[in-house]
Amino acid sequence: MQWIVFLTQKLLRGLRNEGWEPLLEEVNKFCEKHEIDIPDLNQRYVDVTKARNKHDNTTVLHLYKLVELDNRFSSQAIELLALCASLDPRLDSFDISKVCTLVEKYYPADFSSQERARLECQLPHYQLDVCNHPDLQGLASLADITNGIFKINKASAYPMVDRLLRLVLTLPVSTETAERAFSAMRLVKTHLRNKMGDDFLRYYMIVYIEKELVGKISADDVIKSFVLLGSRRAKFKITEMKHAFALSTDC
Repeated sequence: MQWIVFLTQKLLRGLRNEGWEPLLEEVNKFCEKHEIDIPDLNQRYVDVTKARNKHDNTTVLHLYKLVELDNRFSSQAIELLALCASLDPRLDSFDISKVCTLVEKYYPADFSSQERARLECQLPHYQLDVCNHPDLQGLASLADITNGIFKINKASAYPMVDRLLRLVLTLPVSTETAERAFSAMRLVKTHLRNKMGDDFLRYYMIVYIEKELVGKISADDVIKSFVLLGSRRAKFKITEMKHAFALSTDC
C-alpha cells in the first residue's frame, strides 16, 4: 500500500514539474469547448473557511500546483501507511518492531506500557496463526482479516492485536468516504450555519453524502414515515401532505 502511494506521489511530482503546461492547455481547451468559465489562476486564493487571511498572498496556481500535492501526500501520511502495512502477517513487510513503533508513535494513549508488552508477545503467535489458518487465507485486506479473526473467535486470543487492527481501520487516510465527508463538511457547515446543532448536522451530512441513495426514496415513503412517527391531533391525508412536501422542496 505504501509503495502505491509513494509511486503515485512521484508520478504526480513529475507531472507537476514537466507536464503541467500541456495539462493546463488541455483543460483550457476542454473548458472552452463546453463553455465553462476558466478561473484566473493568478488571482489570490481566498479560503472561505478562514476568517482572517488578508495577508496571505497565495495564488490559485501556487496552491494547486505546489501546496495541495504536499498536503495530500505528506511524509507523515506515507510513514503511517508503511507502518500499517507492516501489520499484515501475509506480507514480507510484516515487522514486529514497526508494529510496536506504530503503537508508540501514533497510539500512545490507547496502550499502556504493559499492554504494549503484551502486544509484542502476541504478534509472533498472531503471524503464524493467521498465515496458516485455512479460514483466513486469501483475505484481501486488514479489514477482512479483522472480520476473519472475529468470526473464528481469535480476537479473544489476540486482544491487543485486535484493538490495534480496529484503531488502524478507523484512520481516515485518503479514503473515499472520509474525503467525501470532509468535502461535504466545507459546503454544509459554513460561517452562515455555525449555529447548526450536532444532531441536525449529522443527519444533514448523511443525506448530503448519500444523496444518490436518498434520491431513490419517494415522497410517499417520507410522508408515510412521518405519519407513523406518532399520534397527532389532526390526521393528514397523504395527498395533502404530499402537496405540502412538494411545496417545501420547491422553495
